[in-house]
Amino acid sequence: MDGAGSPGPEEPGMVCLHSLRSLVPSAVRCLIRQNGIHVRNTSGMSAGYNQANVVILHKSLADDFERFCRENTGPLPLLYRSAPGEWKSPPLSNDSDIRTDCLQYRRYEHGVYAESLTSLENYSEQLKDMVTFYLGCSFSFESAVQKLGVPVRYVEQGRNVSMYKTSVPCHPAGAFSCNLVVTMRPIPQHKLEAAAIATHPMKKCHGAPVHIGSPDFLGIKDLQKPDYGDAVQSLPGDVPVFWACGVTGVEAVVSCKSPLAFTHSPGSMFITDVKNEDSPSPDPQDGPAVVQISSDPLHYSLVSQRTAHKIRLLEEIVAIDPGNRGIGNLLLKDELLRSCLSLSHARSVLITTGFPTHYQHVPPEETDGPPGALAMTATLQALGKKVVIVTDEHAIGMYKKIVEDAIDQGVLRVTVPVLSYKGETPDCAVKFLCENGDPSAPRFDHLIAVERAGRASDGNYYNARKVNIKHLVDPIDDLFVAAQTIPGISTTGIGDGGNELGTGKVKEAVKKYIRNGDTIACDVAADFVVIAGVSNWGGYAVSCALYLLNICEIHERYLRKAIGFPKLSERETWASSLPSVQKEEKLLAILVNHGIRSGFTGNLAMEVDGLPFYDVHSDMIKRLLEVIE
Repeated sequence: MDGAGSPGPEEPGMVCLHSLRSLVPSAVRCLIRQNGIHVRNTSGMSAGYNQANVVILHKSLADDFERFCRENTGPLPLLYRSAPGEWKSPPLSNDSDIRTDCLQYRRYEHGVYAESLTSLENYSEQLKDMVTFYLGCSFSFESAVQKLGVPVRYVEQGRNVSMYKTSVPCHPAGAFSCNLVVTMRPIPQHKLEAAAIATHPMKKCHGAPVHIGSPDFLGIKDLQKPDYGDAVQSLPGDVPVFWACGVTGVEAVVSCKSPLAFTHSPGSMFITDVKNEDSPSPDPQDGPAVVQISSDPLHYSLVSQRTAHKIRLLEEIVAIDPGNRGIGNLLLKDELLRSCLSLSHARSVLITTGFPTHYQHVPPEETDGPPGALAMTATLQALGKKVVIVTDEHAIGMYKKIVEDAIDQGVLRVTVPVLSYKGETPDCAVKFLCENGDPSAPRFDHLIAVERAGRASDGNYYNARKVNIKHLVDPIDDLFVAAQTIPGISTTGIGDGGNELGTGKVKEAVKKYIRNGDTIACDVAADFVVIAGVSNWGGYAVSCALYLLNICEIHERYLRKAIGFPKLSERETWASSLPSVQKEEKLLAILVNHGIRSGFTGNLAMEVDGLPFYDVHSDMIKRLLEVIE
């Protein structure tokens, strides 16, 4: 592609690329004016100085384009807007001329690429009525990532960076409406966090990555076919890392269909006189952590170290063992963090609950499970997720009435569908989870089981006292088993005894440390397992963690791919969806009104550390809320 290829052989009078790294920007710009540089991209030139993308538009479009930049600061960090006919850029350079100082330009007519140029001097008359926008460039952060030992593969391979159009729409403004363009750099897995830490503070150079992992999440089909730049070869252990890209401005020019517009040729940047000074080192707790949340498809998320620490505190708080059953031996570190990061990226979530432990009572369900399920439902709905609840067919009418009562009592704002699953045929699970039974089109991104009876290795379902309750349990486990074969669906199990759906991930520990574990241990594993002293507490912890993630600037920016605006106005709505002592009191009253009894024998009368068990529930909610304040 014009202006985006790899360097060619040196010619007489040409300056070698290595020497260009040490030249000051004014010297490089002088060589560019004299056509003294043969390479077609500016990566590595004048190392330590910022480079810029360039968009030149008619002055009548300038205000709209500036607004487009302000509303999409990730790909389009605005460094300078010139006056009409201003060829210099005083804040960025002392002696520059935008007509001559890029290696190569592109001319567009009515949104259509017309030709590549090495100078715009022949358009000087038209440029008098045009405004130049200088936008930050990721070439500027190369030195910062290399200082932390992060290899830059396209530099090593003598190529231009790979650039791709995505399916992610930018926030429109006036005549400008286009999808995000990203750059991709293969980064060794053990250097992912270093790359995020180096680039996070560099907002004028696109900041932290907007996606780490499979390109499918961005609508990119083939990494070997970039839309701009060169294909770059990954090495074993490399992970694709994507940053917002200023070539989004080129796509914006195409979208506005202006009679005449110019841009730099992708990779052929304007080199400024502004030094790429080391950004002030933020408090390490405010820096990013990189967390893997899926292996198929490969997906990592970003969160601040401070927020990750708070979520770890939530995980510790809910892990107290009121029944002294040995659940501390089942704990896996960071399962709550990884589960909630996955949930934060989800659009549609299925929650299942229902443990008919009171097999001789009608109804046989217990109070543990539904409050946690409804707490998660409230928070997920507040965050804009679609939620459905799935339970046993015999209990579906009761759960629908519980949802209605929860809305009447102000625990839920809107209703949630309540479904059953019987699984009469082998392919029922995939048909239930996917549109038209197509595994490439899942209806749900995440399945959560909270205090849901889990199938043991012998195919039966047991309560903690080793009583087989299979006749009361529908095979919802099959949905979790099927989800393991459907890329894009993650699963979480929340339990307090090891016989709950999803806790098969820790079944060997259950067999070793939990009373009756050899018989009751659930055999079905979830991707993530959250262990709590009471399963409801695990549901409350998920709600609190989701709130923390969505008020975390690093994670929130990553979710929206650094386009549009932070959803700060919704913070109050999110907070109002959190669990509270009052909400739990209302829910327990609703459950008791429907004849549901506690799962613990003498539950409300037992004591933990000298406190009545009811007070322990209330104290738990207060402690969780203290963490997020």
